[in-house]
Amino acid sequence: MARTRDGWTLGDAPSLNGKIAIVTGATGGIGYETALGLARRGATTILAARNPSKGTEAVARIKRSLPASDARFEMIDLNSLASVARFADGILAAHPAVDILVNNAGVMGFPERLLTEDGFERQIGVNYLSHFALTGRLRHALQNAAGGGRVASVASLAHRRATLDLGDLQSERNYNPFRAYGRSKLAMLVFAIELQRRALQHHWNLLSVAAHPGWSRTDIVFNGPGQGAPGLKEKLMAFSFNTLAQSARDGALPSLFAAIASDARGGGYYGPTGLGETRGPVGASVIMPQAADPVIASRLWTLSEQLTGVSFET
Repeated sequence: MARTRDGWTLGDAPSLNGKIAIVTGATGGIGYETALGLARRGATTILAARNPSKGTEAVARIKRSLPASDARFEMIDLNSLASVARFADGILAAHPAVDILVNNAGVMGFPERLLTEDGFERQIGVNYLSHFALTGRLRHALQNAAGGGRVASVASLAHRRATLDLGDLQSERNYNPFRAYGRSKLAMLVFAIELQRRALQHHWNLLSVAAHPGWSRTDIVFNGPGQGAPGLKEKLMAFSFNTLAQSARDGALPSLFAAIASDARGGGYYGPTGLGETRGPVGASVIMPQAADPVIASRLWTLSEQLTGVSFET
C-alpha cells in the first residue's frame, strides 16, 4: 500500500466491491497506479487506453499482483472524438451504471504543434476536449450509479502560470509547447469545478473532483519534449524528474483520493502538500484565480460543446 508520510492512504478508502471504475491512460505511470489502487479496493476496473499490447500487459501486471481482481482493457484513442464515442457506446451497452471515471490520460510539450484527427491542437485535444466529450457521453451512466458517480479529473501544477485564451484555445497564433500544456491542464481544472457547479444546479447525481500528482516519475516527459533522440534539455528534464520526483504510486494517491475518498469535496482540488505541492501527503491544493472564474468557465463549457459536438444537457 502506498503511503506518503502520515497522510491518506489507500487503506483509508472504502470497499469498491461491485463498483465500475474507468481510468484513461491506464497502461503506465499515474494511470496504471490509479487503476491498480481501484482494483485493490475491489472495483471492476477498466483500463482505457490506445495501445492494446500495453493494455494487455497492464492488465496482466494487475492480475499478477491481485489474482482475484477484475481488470479489463478497453480501447480508446483520445486523439479521435470518433474513438471516444465508440468507447462510450461500448461502455453504456455493457454497464448502464458507472461509479468512477478518472480523466487521467495526457501528453505534454510537443516541440512542434501537432493536431488530433479532429484538427485540435493535440495537447488541448487529448488532455481536455476528449475528456470533456467522454464525461458528457457517460454522464447518465454516472448518474445511474448507486449513491451517485464520481468524476476525478487530473490537472497539474502547470495550471498556475497558465491562462485560457478562448480566442486561441488551439494555439494557432503563437504555439509554445509548455504554454499549450499548461492551458490544457488549466482547462481540466476549470472543467472539474464547473462540472460540480452544474451538477448542483441541475441536480445531476454525481460528484466532480480534481487532483494533481505533483512531481512524479512517469513517461509523460518523453511523450512530448523527449520524443526522438534526447538532447541536453531532455536529459536535464529527465534528470530533474528522476532525482526530485516522487514515485508514480505516490503520485497516484491524489487521483485515488479524488476518485474514492469520503472526505473529497465536490469542486475540490487535491494533491501533494509538501515542497510546493511537488510531493508529500495528500491534501487540498491551491486553485489559482484563473481556474475559479465562473464567467470564463461558462464560456469554456460552451466552446467545448461546440468543438466536440457533445452536450451535457441531452
